[in-house]
Amino acid sequence: MSGHSKWSQIKHKKGISDQKKGQLFSKLAKKISIAAREGADPSANYKLQSVIDEARAENMPKENIERAVKRASEKDAAALNEFVIQAMGAGGVAIIIEGITDNKNRTINEIKHILAEHEVKMVPENSLNWMFDQKWNPHTPIEAALEIQQKLDKLLEELDNNEDVENVYTNLK
Repeated sequence: MSGHSKWSQIKHKKGISDQKKGQLFSKLAKKISIAAREGADPSANYKLQSVIDEARAENMPKENIERAVKRASEKDAAALNEFVIQAMGAGGVAIIIEGITDNKNRTINEIKHILAEHEVKMVPENSLNWMFDQKWNPHTPIEAALEIQQKLDKLLEELDNNEDVENVYTNLK
């Protein structure tokens, strides 16, 4: 009967689930703080209201939301910066990475390292904008070979696990 502890399995799954939820709440709190810079009243700040609605949809506790709004008025919020990184992968796959960080140099170096591990190269800022419309929908989606698709799936998963990355857009079908 050794090795068949149901509690052990549940505890392991719950730990992974809690870690992912914590990362999500951290990302949402940063988005709320950035949006609250333009005003702490959600009824007067549409961007803040939409981010709060997004946080509520993910079951983020009310206290966490209030703390993130409050942080925007403190000096720590001034340290948060938004960034956009654009990159090209194998097969002509375009990648746009958006995020919020308190240390832009550290985050960009982490993302450069992740991209290099997956043989993806950064391109100059705004050089891929012509490939996407305002909502980052690709104008001409492309299909990638299975091998390239698998590499990109690993890359996207790793980028998603980065605490500072908010959104990643590609031109894949």
